[in-house]
Amino acid sequence: MRVMCLPAELIPEQLVDDTDYFSLYANTGRQNVGRISSGWVSSLARSGFAPPSAVWDFVTISLAVAAADIACSRQGSADGWTRMIELEVALHEPERWIAQKPSLERTFRFLTGDFWTLNFRDGGVAPPSTTAPRQTDADCVALLSGGLDSLVGGIELAATGRTPLFVSQMAKGDSDTQRLFARHLGGGERHFQWNHRITVPHVTERSTRGRSIVFLAFAILASTTLPGWQTGGTTALVIPENGFISLNIALNAGRFGSYSTKTTHPTFLEGIQRVVDEVGLRVRLVRPYQLVTKGELLVNCSNGLLLHELAGHSTSCGRFGYYNYTHCGRCVPCLVRRASFLRAGITDPTSRYIFPDLATAGRERGPNDVGSVATAYVNYSEKGVDRLIGGALSFAPPGERDSYSAVFARGMDELGELLRVHNVL
Repeated sequence: MRVMCLPAELIPEQLVDDTDYFSLYANTGRQNVGRISSGWVSSLARSGFAPPSAVWDFVTISLAVAAADIACSRQGSADGWTRMIELEVALHEPERWIAQKPSLERTFRFLTGDFWTLNFRDGGVAPPSTTAPRQTDADCVALLSGGLDSLVGGIELAATGRTPLFVSQMAKGDSDTQRLFARHLGGGERHFQWNHRITVPHVTERSTRGRSIVFLAFAILASTTLPGWQTGGTTALVIPENGFISLNIALNAGRFGSYSTKTTHPTFLEGIQRVVDEVGLRVRLVRPYQLVTKGELLVNCSNGLLLHELAGHSTSCGRFGYYNYTHCGRCVPCLVRRASFLRAGITDPTSRYIFPDLATAGRERGPNDVGSVATAYVNYSEKGVDRLIGGALSFAPPGERDSYSAVFARGMDELGELLRVHNVL
């Protein structure tokens, strides 16, 4: 599987078979050529963005990875999942990225589950420029997805006197919620919402793990508008996600969680941090809730009134679009959400679950994780957490494994209590 992401003028007239072509930041008007973020460069320039080439090329790489991930079908791979992807990307200043190829390939391998071969060439699109660079009155950057964890993360930053710049990756069904949260968290004017606007000229792959890297790239781009970054300092990029979901440990012997993201897994973020440091992007990835369950996140929230007001608007469901932008109630993210409200003693404010009764939800057709979670909990309670985790914590230094294991165990306890309340166990 071969993908080429180039400026419009570098895309050949005669396209090679078995290769997907994408035009960077422009629309070629050719039906057999995809496009990435058409018109975005001029839009950013008008908004006062003038990022250095290193930051801009990281954004370009991230968008290209997302495009390749969407374009390359997993059905054509030997095992129905793992792909061999050769990606060529034109960068503005490719030299600094050559040495990072092995690190990036390993990191993207972990993110998407595929084998990546990256090739960087010159001739890429130059970063936006302006005579009046934008400056945002903020002291850190925080991801704001519209989920419950990002809401609590924003509440805690405000409660501790921080002034975050919120960054959102727009998704259908979540954009209004992102703006609502930003306004209530005092960041209405300190909020960037961007969409990768990747268009593929054929049927696309559904798993789309690669779009996760774009979220981080957007946040790093946004950091260049902060006064601290502009004066040579390092900016904190706050990634608010609970430790149980972050670890993304499979709960059965199959490929459970194949469609879930690994955006916040320690291995992925540490890989990105190494690359960020090597090329001098001056951003520090912060994971404040790596050792906290979702239920504990709610219990410890500093502003219960605001949490109660907004929590019902948040989105957790892994099949939100599948069920017409309604929580299904029985996927792992929904189960973790429901368990967290139970743990915190909060009446679940979610307006509707497609499957409110978990005792009967397992017998309904469609995507369903109730049985997998119930089986995993029984194994955990009978055989212990180490048997369930297996080698999933091999990434962690010996001194940190107990902490990761403990947060996973507490997350399982929260799920077990939910299943008991619903008479599943």
